[in-house]
Amino acid sequence: MDKRIIYPNDDGGVSILIPTFEYLETHTIEELAAKDVPEGKPYKIVDVADIPTDRTFRNAWEYQE
Repeated sequence: MDKRIIYPNDDGGVSILIPTFEYLETHTIEELAAKDVPEGKPYKIVDVADIPTDRTFRNAWEYQE
């Protein structure tokens, strides 16, 4: 799967949901977002390539609408 769900977390950072192949066999990524993103939080579905691979400064990542 080449998509991820990102949303701002309560600590000011970014949370990333990684869907499993098993889940996506019977559901859409939009259904996963509706189920697992906390109510009232904005989210985006992004390409995996848009997420930095260097996790050194992960706590400094920011969510922008």
